[in-house]
Amino acid sequence: MSHPSVPDPSRRSVLATGSALSGALLTAGLAVPRASADESGATASAPYPSHTSDPWRSVLEDADMVWQRMPTAWYEGPFLGNGFLGSGIYVEPGATATAVRFNVQHSEVQDHRPEFGSLFGLARLPIGHFTLEPVGAITGIDWRLSLRDAELTGTLTTEKGSLALRALVHNDRSVLAVEVTPSEGERGFRWVFHPADAISPRAAFKPLPDGYQGNPPAQVADHDGVSAAVQPLLSGGQHVTAWRQRSAGRSRTLYVHVAHSYPQTTALNRALRTIRTTARLPYDALALTHRAWWHSYYRKSFLSLPDARIQRFYWIQLYKAASAARRDAPVMATSGPWLEPTPWPNTWWNLNAQLEYWLIHGSNHLELDAITRALSEYRDNLAAEVAQPYRSDSLGIPRTTDPHLVNGAASPLMGYGVGIPGQDPPTPEVGDLTWALHNVWLSYRHTMDTSILRDVLFPLLRKAINYYLHFLEPGPDGRLHLPATFSPEYGGDSRDCNYDLMLLTWGCRTLVESAELLGVDDPLVPRWREVLAKRVPYPTDANGFMIGADIPFAKSHRHYSHLLAVYPLYEVTGRTPDERALIEKSLAHWVGFEGALQGYTFTGAASMSALLGKGDDALHYLDELMTRFIQPNTMYQESGPVIETPLSAAQSLHDMICQSWGGTIRVFPALPAAWADLVVHDFRTQGAFLLGARRQSGTTRWVRLHSEAGAPCVVRHGIDGPVEVRDERGRPLRYAQAGDGAIRIALHKGETALITARGDHPDLTITAVRPNQDAPRWGLPA
Repeated sequence: MSHPSVPDPSRRSVLATGSALSGALLTAGLAVPRASADESGATASAPYPSHTSDPWRSVLEDADMVWQRMPTAWYEGPFLGNGFLGSGIYVEPGATATAVRFNVQHSEVQDHRPEFGSLFGLARLPIGHFTLEPVGAITGIDWRLSLRDAELTGTLTTEKGSLALRALVHNDRSVLAVEVTPSEGERGFRWVFHPADAISPRAAFKPLPDGYQGNPPAQVADHDGVSAAVQPLLSGGQHVTAWRQRSAGRSRTLYVHVAHSYPQTTALNRALRTIRTTARLPYDALALTHRAWWHSYYRKSFLSLPDARIQRFYWIQLYKAASAARRDAPVMATSGPWLEPTPWPNTWWNLNAQLEYWLIHGSNHLELDAITRALSEYRDNLAAEVAQPYRSDSLGIPRTTDPHLVNGAASPLMGYGVGIPGQDPPTPEVGDLTWALHNVWLSYRHTMDTSILRDVLFPLLRKAINYYLHFLEPGPDGRLHLPATFSPEYGGDSRDCNYDLMLLTWGCRTLVESAELLGVDDPLVPRWREVLAKRVPYPTDANGFMIGADIPFAKSHRHYSHLLAVYPLYEVTGRTPDERALIEKSLAHWVGFEGALQGYTFTGAASMSALLGKGDDALHYLDELMTRFIQPNTMYQESGPVIETPLSAAQSLHDMICQSWGGTIRVFPALPAAWADLVVHDFRTQGAFLLGARRQSGTTRWVRLHSEAGAPCVVRHGIDGPVEVRDERGRPLRYAQAGDGAIRIALHKGETALITARGDHPDLTITAVRPNQDAPRWGLPA
């Protein structure tokens, strides 16, 4: 049926604001199974056979990582966390048969000496680790990391017997709890804490700045039955690791908590108080509240597909994201809360932070959005990061900062400043804040929360773009040009650098539209419009997009900084045959240089292929990533641990399943031919819609959209032939053809639409999809 009265969405309506996140998850007649009453944590090894009444439990238990071989490094072992406290678990280096290490690290623990920059003086500091030391030599392990419960369970076998263990980092209390039940011959096992040297991890990779020295050793003492390692800091303040053991029958439970304070020395009392309070609770009592949070977390969305390896990987990334991130936690550093030796001991803003958080939107986990919170909370520090003449009206973020968005002293050794276009040194890497604000824009678009637009995005983006406007100048061609700036990681400065031109274009377009939506009569609107009308075209050559006007893309390069207009900004999308050819040529040229490519090269290539509708190409890039770069526990490393690449692979998968840029929701836009069956439920899209859809035997059977904000609803549903659109009560809904296989539905806030082929009455039950074939579990199975 056609209803021309349904309005055509303008660019303004694409951004149109509505209510904040409502939390209403209407099922609209879908058969969504209730959570199982059995909370025992029973597991199954075959793909998806158990708990068919609860598909979440089925896919999560299928994705559990297992270890029947001893992990010897951080990228092989189990990991636990809650965004603050993190523990990676593996054999103690140099003690393969005698001890297991439980690392203790914390995302808030850092140094406070800005004179040595963000990479030394403000760096995250290592805390230490516990060793579980059995009586006998270790002869075997059988561990399982339950994603659903966020809990490690299993046994450690030794020459003297065995130790059964359970471990978690409690979601609310930030306490590492490890219960060990020994056999008779292992009753004498012990725990030993090893404080780490409180020095920047970068010291193992780079020379120390002049005058820099490590902090003094930690002081370990007993405090009325609670042990504590107090680490004093030369800058003032302290961090404290407190622990206690509790016995119950043959079991002993270790409770560990970390607290940090600066400039006060209050961490000791807080840590002692937390341990005394928590250690009164038996492990089972802690586990009960901990598991409840995690069970609720996973049920916010659902995805099942027929590739067992990738489906398991995806759910592990959702586990990893919630273990590493919380809205009120620091923005993830390069290694998340699991600090290891690294040359990058802080937050990186020229790609890492942005990629770390992309998956939170589609997976419906805005409770993990630390970027929006941190940029808002510490906005005053961003003014200090640009040169003095520009601080009154401009903001910038350096390549590296601490959790408070401070870089401190800038030098290639200690930390990289924002720089000034047309000058070097310092390196003029000026676009990182605008890119970070694109993440904020994504959070706004996926929730339609007007407060994000009004209070965070608009005022910060205005000043970020203002920094560019100080340097933008007309050339002899009548176009606006940028002086030489730096495209992240390529090397060399170029006039009209594509990284900055692309971000400048997106920023000006977003500011114009946001001012209109907010009813703001901003005096800079004419200037933003002028930039959009007169800025120089993006520099290209016979191979596609260049780095900039002065630098062709001519060497292997892992970063897609010169392609941001394609992805993730979606400013260049292949609307015309020439534009599509430009994307294809640029993509092929970029990935065609082997040598410096890294894991996130392949996630970016997968998402760009998905934009072009090339599902098999996208899957090929993800397969390359899995085979060449992803480690046994789905972590990733270059010169040190970096967490963004596996998390961004989850977003690449999202881009294959749903895209919602430009005001149109595209359902299953880039599925590989082998993925004939797929289920998605409560996938969050731009416009604040919750999407559900089912594909069976290569055919899309139904699409469901629930509107949280009443934004314009245009959906390319992918259902062949005439369709029916009904509300949650089965009543017909008005819709109109919108072209290119899309329809426009008159859907108001709180309403739900179900789209099916005309006359079809498909089963709407949410179930796990059976895999095409099984695959080895992640971890170290036998």
